[in-house]
Amino acid sequence: MPSHTELANLIWSVADLLRGDYRQSEYGKVILPFTVLRRMDCVMAPTREKVWARAETLQIANQDFALRSAAKLRFYNLSRQSFATIGADAPNVVTNLNDYLNGFSANAREIIDKYDFRLQVNRLHSAGLLYKVVQRFADVDLSLTEVDNHQMGYVFEELIRKFSEFNTAGEHFTPREVIELMVNLLIAPDADRLTGDGDVINILDPACGTGGILSAADNRIKELNPDLSVFLFGQELNAESYAICRSDMMITDHDEEHIVLGNSFSDDGHAGRTFDYMLANPPFGVEWKKVQEAVVDEHEAKGHAGRFGAGLPRINDGSLLFLQHMLSKMNPPDKKGSRVAIVFNGSPLFTGAAGSGESEIRRWILENDWLEGIVALPDQLFYNTGISTYFWILTNRKAREHKGKVVLLDAREHWARMRKSLGEKRKLITEAQISEITRLYADALHVADDPKHPLHGKVKVFDNRDFGYQRIAVDRPLRQRFEISDDTLAALAEAKPLLRYAHRDALLDAIKSLLGTVWWTRAEAKDALTVAVASAGVLWPVAATEKAIWASIGISDPDGEVQTDRKGNPLPDPDLRDYENVPLVEDIDEYFAREVRPHVPDAWIAEIKDAKTGTTSRARIGYEIPFTRHFYVYTPPRPLAEIDAELRELEAEIQKLLSEVTA
Repeated sequence: MPSHTELANLIWSVADLLRGDYRQSEYGKVILPFTVLRRMDCVMAPTREKVWARAETLQIANQDFALRSAAKLRFYNLSRQSFATIGADAPNVVTNLNDYLNGFSANAREIIDKYDFRLQVNRLHSAGLLYKVVQRFADVDLSLTEVDNHQMGYVFEELIRKFSEFNTAGEHFTPREVIELMVNLLIAPDADRLTGDGDVINILDPACGTGGILSAADNRIKELNPDLSVFLFGQELNAESYAICRSDMMITDHDEEHIVLGNSFSDDGHAGRTFDYMLANPPFGVEWKKVQEAVVDEHEAKGHAGRFGAGLPRINDGSLLFLQHMLSKMNPPDKKGSRVAIVFNGSPLFTGAAGSGESEIRRWILENDWLEGIVALPDQLFYNTGISTYFWILTNRKAREHKGKVVLLDAREHWARMRKSLGEKRKLITEAQISEITRLYADALHVADDPKHPLHGKVKVFDNRDFGYQRIAVDRPLRQRFEISDDTLAALAEAKPLLRYAHRDALLDAIKSLLGTVWWTRAEAKDALTVAVASAGVLWPVAATEKAIWASIGISDPDGEVQTDRKGNPLPDPDLRDYENVPLVEDIDEYFAREVRPHVPDAWIAEIKDAKTGTTSRARIGYEIPFTRHFYVYTPPRPLAEIDAELRELEAEIQKLLSEVTA
């Protein structure tokens, strides 16, 4: 029996036939649907004749259920054609292949149509390639006795990886060991709960791609308890990935109708449903501008009664929209509750200041005590990106000992080097490492409390409020001197209020007479300017024009006079405004007195205005999860003497090489 890699390479060799007539980015448009068709052809083979016999005896209009029963599958084909017969009749290859396609049950035809497969059939025929391609696939045995569903999943995985080297299909693809670890972390804590007979488990992946995550979750649950009824649900935006996922569900006897094509944000394919487990690896950093109107409308109209009530992230990254979408589908805690796992890059941990959409979403999650843990993964795990990634594990039915707490687990060193890189993927997580991370996550609270544990430094446990902070604005007084210089005169001449002033030129000439003068108090400047203006026969301006004069000739100076309002309160210097993030559990005045005032005695806490509501407050609440900061270990620099000695050795080596060249 060939390995899945050998089988995938055999199938991909069809590309040799396509070269020249197809671009590399188009190979998958032929290879993927033909692989699905050939798999279905092989799976149907044992019962094809029974289906034909049953069809001849049926007298009812709706024959679908009876024919599915005869096929012992969720699909069937009434055509007398197969890859064997199509590949044996070159002159009639188009006619026979179309007859074969038309013979499929409606659910199978719907999958084939999503590939625009008939367009490829005509294109291959026009290029004289159709017969050769059919023959090549007819020689590949994809029967269940040769290739079980688990191995077939690997074959599709490898084919999609190859396809992703030429286009964006990699957005929908997650390496198998990453899936296995995510499923473990999500389901392992529930091993004792999954022992009942006849229980029904519903699983959702709202960005399901080709269905690898759903299949892995199904397999893991069945390993724990084969008697459970597991129903898989998914939604996918990419038509080709959707077709592969749906065909896989159909072949593995899952309801393919539960896999929906469309955008999860604007067209929720599972509205009103709740799920026991939800998993997803949504595309990293993908903007949601195309569905902005629908998302914003739901946010504003429904609030927390909809899916996006907590907040909206910035338009260039919809990751946290996926998470809100999933959390809206949790079972109520008194009805089993739910567990959620999602793959993110680092951005959702900290992007967005206090009051931003991202911060408000994190706040909503943490204040509801849904975040159970975050696991940092090694970089270079994925085929199309080398960036660092994280698992977020969430639940609305935390164990008693986990309530109010969040586990951070650093698994960035749990990896092995691949013998051969695949795209950006240079590392993998071994089975032994998956088991170790799974155990470490399950025992996280004990490991964090045990300084003697060998992996104690890889686990930290925090209270939810430890990630919250109060953002305060710190102002310092505006200190100014006043001067008449070429620069200040030029600024005054360009001031808009002065452009509308009737005596502009006379006023400017009067002030210009003081060129080179510097005053250290506003009162002195006012006296001198008033005299100069009066001497020119011009009245001292008021309102906006006067304000423009002071704005133009006032120069910030740390030795200058503190400027005040009419009530004598110091005016803030906007250029000196700073911000401090005060831990949520700490009093802001105590923090300010300890951390700020000793360094800037004249500073004060300013009121912050909320742009949305217009209200002001002394602090704005924010939440962030600075994962890497909590696991940062200081590495002291090398001693200068050691560096100097190494430099001298290198210099000597260079001199030796140069002498050899010039000898």
